[in-house]
Amino acid sequence: MSTQDPRTDLHFYLQSARDALLWKLEGLSEYDVRRPLTPTGTNLLGLVKHAAGVELGYLGDIFGRPSGEPLPWLEEGAEPNADMWATADESRAHVVELYRRAWAHADATVDALPLDTVGRVPWWPDGKNEVTLHHAVTRVVADTQRHAGHADILRELLDGAAGMREDNTALPSADPAWWEAHRDRLERAARDAGRKA
Repeated sequence: MSTQDPRTDLHFYLQSARDALLWKLEGLSEYDVRRPLTPTGTNLLGLVKHAAGVELGYLGDIFGRPSGEPLPWLEEGAEPNADMWATADESRAHVVELYRRAWAHADATVDALPLDTVGRVPWWPDGKNEVTLHHAVTRVVADTQRHAGHADILRELLDGAAGMREDNTALPSADPAWWEAHRDRLERAARDAGRKA
């Protein structure tokens, strides 16, 4: 997908990342969407919660368009990293709906303002905190795509589901035997390379 309109391109890639991130939650238990699967605690629902805060900040607040959404995990004095996990009281539905509201608010900002509109990022150092809307959207696309990639790996670790979307995995095969043989071949190559080092 590419057009002559940068706004359309930016929106397309942002929405595809948003959709991929939410798809990774589908069909999983409450435990599995919250389960910390890395030494730093990375988990699927936390990635969605983080992405909501990023969109509301970079594509709302910094352009003088606050959403009014309460985000206690981003307030002064909040626990470090509190945006990267959901408490037992923050339901999956709440976090997903917050993210969808963040999309709507961010999209309204992008639609309402020229891409060269300058905003100020209060959490960046003074003198280095001005950014255009175009830059901010690009930053949010990159951040969301990065976290969609994290989510893809986490989901594969949980139940083997992998790929970009349910209707387009972008994987060369769906055959478990093919993947087992492929993984075995990679393991042999890694061991051979390790012996040569």
